[in-house]
Amino acid sequence: MEDGKPVWAPHPTDGFQLGMIVDIGADTLTIEPLNQKGKTFLAPMNQVFPAEDDVNKHVDDNCSLMYLNEATLLNNVRVRYSKDHIYTYVANILIAVNPYFDIPKLYGPSAIKSYQGKSLGTLPPHVYAIADKAYRDMKVLKMSQSIIVSGESGAGKTENTKFVLRYLTTTYGSGQDIDERIVEANPLLEAFGNAKTVRNNNSSRFGKFVEIHFNGKNAVVGGFVSHYLLEKSRICMQSNDERNYHIFYRLCAGAAEDLKKKLHLDSPDSFRYLNKGCTRYFASKDSDKQIMQNRKSPEHLKMGALKDPLVDDHGDFNRMCVAMKKIGLNDTEKLDLFRVVAGVLHLGNIDFEETGSSSGGCVLKIQSTRPCSYCADVLGLDQDDLRVSLTTRVMLTTAGGAKGTVIKVPLKVEQANNARDALAKAVYSRLFDHVVQRREQCFPFETSSNFIGVLDIAGFEYFEHNSFEQFCINYCNEKLQQFFNERILKEEQELYQKEGLGVNEVHYVDNQDCIDLVEAKLVGILDILDEENRLPQSSDQHFTLTVHNKHKEHFRLTVPRKSKLAVHRNLRDDEGFMIRHFAGAVCYETTRFVEKNNDALHMSLESLVCESKDKFVRELFENSNTSKDSKQKAGKLSFISVGNKFKTQLNLLLEKLRSTGSSFIRCVKPNLKMVSHQFEGALILSQLQCSGMVSVLDLMQGGFPSRAPFHELYNMYKQYMPDKLTRLNPRLFCKALFKALGLNDSDFKFGLTRVFFRPGKFAEFDQIMKSDPDHLAELLKKVNQWLVCSLWKKVQWCCLSVIKLRNKMSYRALACIKIQKTVRMWLCKKKHKPRIDGMVKLRHLKKHMERFNEVVNGLKEGKQEMAKQVQELATAIDALAAKIKATVVTRKEIDKEYQGLVKRSENLLSSMQKKKKEEEERERLKCIEEEMEKERKRREHEEQRRKQEEEERRLKAEMELKRKQEEEDRKKRQEEEKVMQAELEMQLALEREEEVQRAAILEQERRDRELAMRIAHSEAELITEEGQMDAALRRGPQVQATKAAAGVKKYDLSKWKYAELRDVINTSCDIELLAACREEFHRRLKVYHAWKSKNKKRNDDGSDLRAPKCVTDYAEQNLAPSMTAQHQEVAMNRQQRYFRIPFIRPADQYKDPQNKKKGWWYAHFDGPWIARQMELHPDKQPIVLVAGKDDMEMCELSLEETGLTRKRGAEILPRQFEEIWERCDGIQYLKKAIENKQARPTYATAMLQSLLK
Repeated sequence: MEDGKPVWAPHPTDGFQLGMIVDIGADTLTIEPLNQKGKTFLAPMNQVFPAEDDVNKHVDDNCSLMYLNEATLLNNVRVRYSKDHIYTYVANILIAVNPYFDIPKLYGPSAIKSYQGKSLGTLPPHVYAIADKAYRDMKVLKMSQSIIVSGESGAGKTENTKFVLRYLTTTYGSGQDIDERIVEANPLLEAFGNAKTVRNNNSSRFGKFVEIHFNGKNAVVGGFVSHYLLEKSRICMQSNDERNYHIFYRLCAGAAEDLKKKLHLDSPDSFRYLNKGCTRYFASKDSDKQIMQNRKSPEHLKMGALKDPLVDDHGDFNRMCVAMKKIGLNDTEKLDLFRVVAGVLHLGNIDFEETGSSSGGCVLKIQSTRPCSYCADVLGLDQDDLRVSLTTRVMLTTAGGAKGTVIKVPLKVEQANNARDALAKAVYSRLFDHVVQRREQCFPFETSSNFIGVLDIAGFEYFEHNSFEQFCINYCNEKLQQFFNERILKEEQELYQKEGLGVNEVHYVDNQDCIDLVEAKLVGILDILDEENRLPQSSDQHFTLTVHNKHKEHFRLTVPRKSKLAVHRNLRDDEGFMIRHFAGAVCYETTRFVEKNNDALHMSLESLVCESKDKFVRELFENSNTSKDSKQKAGKLSFISVGNKFKTQLNLLLEKLRSTGSSFIRCVKPNLKMVSHQFEGALILSQLQCSGMVSVLDLMQGGFPSRAPFHELYNMYKQYMPDKLTRLNPRLFCKALFKALGLNDSDFKFGLTRVFFRPGKFAEFDQIMKSDPDHLAELLKKVNQWLVCSLWKKVQWCCLSVIKLRNKMSYRALACIKIQKTVRMWLCKKKHKPRIDGMVKLRHLKKHMERFNEVVNGLKEGKQEMAKQVQELATAIDALAAKIKATVVTRKEIDKEYQGLVKRSENLLSSMQKKKKEEEERERLKCIEEEMEKERKRREHEEQRRKQEEEERRLKAEMELKRKQEEEDRKKRQEEEKVMQAELEMQLALEREEEVQRAAILEQERRDRELAMRIAHSEAELITEEGQMDAALRRGPQVQATKAAAGVKKYDLSKWKYAELRDVINTSCDIELLAACREEFHRRLKVYHAWKSKNKKRNDDGSDLRAPKCVTDYAEQNLAPSMTAQHQEVAMNRQQRYFRIPFIRPADQYKDPQNKKKGWWYAHFDGPWIARQMELHPDKQPIVLVAGKDDMEMCELSLEETGLTRKRGAEILPRQFEEIWERCDGIQYLKKAIENKQARPTYATAMLQSLLK
């Protein structure tokens, strides 16, 4: 996209518009339209395409354009359509745009003659060219051909199909009337299978594959028609602006008066199956006058006739009757067809109403009596039987009571309406099958060499409301698109191979996953629908939910609410599903999916029509009912699947298409109004995308889509070249140009007849060739240089060829010598081959002897005997080898002696293996004995461990019992202490009263003495100060002294030093002194630690905590009663107690608030005082402490003060403590303390010393 060059940008109505790039964004381009200067808009970068230099230029084949993209394709089709060139090629694919008017001389005899035998591309694009190409391919390749005509309704598929058939029968017919009959049979099919829709006045509502068969001389001999998926729902219901099938209106408009009375016909508005839609006739001015007024509906009288140049109900009825006669239908057969058509119309006028009784059910309305009688009359049915069959359903019992009993079940009004519509669809469907079958009988043939098939089928469809018919059509188009991709690429590859390009295979995106979503076994949508039909109470909602559940993660399937249309987003998940097809996403409303998939009638209606008095009606159902269908309908849950039938027909069709050559015609509808010379670009672009044409361009981008014959390039550029170059032949001229320009070899390829370009490279080449004259002068110089180089290379090649010939002669002489040597070698080999083979066998046998030696070495018994036998065998082998070397021995003798040695080796090997097995058996028994011994020891160990566990449980129980006993003793002691305290307080109270009395007496004596002294002074008498005091008055101080003396301890340790106390504890044998020292020692520790705690730092983190906080808190809150050291020692009797409680240091508590890293505190109390202490914290080294060495870091409290004996589960077994102590290297720690004389004598030190001794 060079600066200043126009580009194609997306447009909502025209598809694309010309513009200029004014700015480049991250993933968008700013475009200024050429026809709206000053206005800009943003366009996605992947939707902007380069335009041709001349946008008004048009070409027959889109691949001839310099740029291959969907915009240039659309523009080429637009320009050609404006000039009434409705056909365009894309490679070998024909695009046909419906002109909606007759183009003069386009399809006349002269046009047919001009295309006969002409290759594709020699004349302007035409449907005749495709037909002639198919015929020539069939003739040359001796292979049947197929022409696939596709497009949406109103695109002109049926007309193009007729032109193909007309061309083949006219040009290559046998000259008999069979050619005319094949063409004349089309109006009959159109009458019964075509209808007016919103998009097309003559829309084929079925797909057909018409086969034109040819004999060995390639002349037409007959035809055959296969049809697919007739739209049966149209028989009973149409949209407002649509009509039922043409035959109904043509019969009402064109039937003779006697036929009208015989069939009880009337105007279209009087029939239910016609008055729901449009009731106007197609008619011209002349034919409208020929239709009687009483046959016209009020709508027709008010609005006039419908206009279409190709459809005229009155005239087409007459032409249909003539066509019936030409193809061999007599008057009786025509009347049979018309009777059944009239019977369907009368059947639709039957109405029902509720009976009003308690039994339920319904009956015919009074006004429906006449339509019922008319219907019974024309179809040959009994009126009462018809009435009963429409209002009741017959059931056969399969269990309970008499098997096979017939039961009549009354139907509700809705069920009766459904039964009536089902009967109408079944009758018309079988009538259509009969018409197709009868048409084929009109041009029979005995033998056929090949055929040309024309497939006329609806293209990809998507409407605002899509139902089962669109689902089947789009499924068919998915399969055809896959076939289209495979076949187009195959032809492209064949062209590359034919031209000798050697191009790698071009790949494409496969839509197999979408096809599997529909047709896969068990999980495919069609199989799920069939399974839903077999359920007793089937529903569309359950079917839809099942589809969603089984394909939750499937890329192609999603829920309706993800649609881009608001009308689809309003659907619930159980009301539809959306499938991402190759052409786009389509939302399907699943209402009536289950009903439309069932092609079976209930038993009473089927029996009714099968027993008709009319032979023709009876044969319709007898011919269509196969044994397989009968078996399907035998059971309650079985049915006839429309979807499965269509899938089977489609697979057979594709097998037939794959076995034939193929051509493609893509029909395009230019506008929705169906008028001439109106081109709606967006609509056409959508059709081109749906038909896969844009995908074909994308696929060709990977290959060499631009191509031009050598002579065309020569004629195009010879005017720019001097005479010296124009004298060259076209191929050499093109080669000289390309080599001189220095183009990349990967951008183009030279074929046998043409040159192929990569996408866009032809444009670059063209731009270079049309550049300034100075550049051409330089180019001419390069061309001359290339020609000189080319001639020089040819000279070199000739020299090399001579040298190569000389070398080849020398090579052949050497080859002859080599042949002689090889023959001599072969003769010698033949002579000595038996001896060589014998030596080879002996060498292999010798190698096997090494294995024998290994086996012998592995033996434990009889080794010498076996070694001797092995040695003898080796000696025999060596003797045979020496004999072969020394003498000429025949092969027979060598084989005989060799077989003897082999037999000896096998016997020896078997004996050694036997001994080996015996030894292995003995080893196995020995191993079993060892395992049994291990098992015995393991059981003993298990028993010992079990006893140990029982002993531990017993000890723990005793400990718990002891703890409870101590608790009870402590409570009793506390009560006794309380009593003693109360008595002591009473005694102290009495003593305080006596003290008060003594103080009063002493005070009185002091006063008396002072008075006496004053008197003595006055009387000058001396009174001795040592006056005798009353003994009773001195009683108080004496008693106090006595008590004080009694309260003095035996040992006064208050002035002892800390070291003296520790030494006495470590060395003294006096129990009382030892107990007093221990008490004084721990008292001082308490005082010291209390002082230290009182004067600790502000930021102290509690790292010097010697015991868990719960222990110290208990000691502060519960002061232990005073007890003399001696009493404690005696009471405790030096008991060994072990405890374990959780311990978290304050510093760690804030780091781990959830206590995930909980530590443990272990203590061993030797009597009342701690002897060993451990702290275990996660992610830290264990702390081990012993009494004596670590007194300052250990707990200073007595066992009673800690309260550990009161904590349930705190006390542990000695073994548990000792295991942890040993694991934390406590034994080594205590041993070093003993060696350094730092450990205090305890039970632990005594046990360790005795163990070491």
